[in-house]
Amino acid sequence: MTTNSVSQGQNTRTNFAPLIVDVAVPLGSYYLFKDGFGMSTFAALAWSSVVPALRTAWSAVKERRTNALAGLILVVNIVSLLLSFVSGDPRLMLAKDSGVSSTVGIAILVSVALGKPMMTAAMKPFLVKGNTARQAAWERLESGATARAADFRRRERVFSLVWGVVLLGECVARVVGAYTVPVDTMVWLGGVVMAVSILGGVLVSGRLAAGPMEAMVSAEAKDAQEKVARVEELGLVLQPAR
Repeated sequence: MTTNSVSQGQNTRTNFAPLIVDVAVPLGSYYLFKDGFGMSTFAALAWSSVVPALRTAWSAVKERRTNALAGLILVVNIVSLLLSFVSGDPRLMLAKDSGVSSTVGIAILVSVALGKPMMTAAMKPFLVKGNTARQAAWERLESGATARAADFRRRERVFSLVWGVVLLGECVARVVGAYTVPVDTMVWLGGVVMAVSILGGVLVSGRLAAGPMEAMVSAEAKDAQEKVARVEELGLVLQPAR
């Protein structure tokens, strides 16, 4: 294995580590506790909140910054814990499931308004792909050190904006359905609404933001490589003959 391959592998692990720790571990542990160990919904939510709680505290104390992903997952779990006390009315039980989507959607929209689009952390690994040149290109685009930076950051905000709107729209659709559609129908229709919302979010955000951003990262990386090649070529031309 070459040094470059080792470096790319390390970069891939570094890029995906936040997603694994902040999202995959809490969600995976919830289903493991609930379906695998037979815990109640409340207990499963409580135990799956441990990792994001620790991550949020660690970032605040040691890194002196707020870990957006870990904090969001923690908030969602807390909301779910509170909503788990709601029982009795079957329509209310169906409607409460949309509380998670609304919490996430509102948090994402707030992050866009604050100029720190939350969905960037989830998108970056898929655009950088563990490649050193693409990582450097992303950083130049983020820092504003290139002509493409303004468009890149605008589309970065659009990506989060699309997902915020999609999640809020999914929330509204499920609440309306919970009180207008027969309960037996809404039990399976809720899953369909979620699947369609996610698919729509992927398609729209990909067309308006992720796709163009990936093209900009590729172009920026290519420009940097060509610049290095020209410098090396010029150096060979100017090198005095022996």
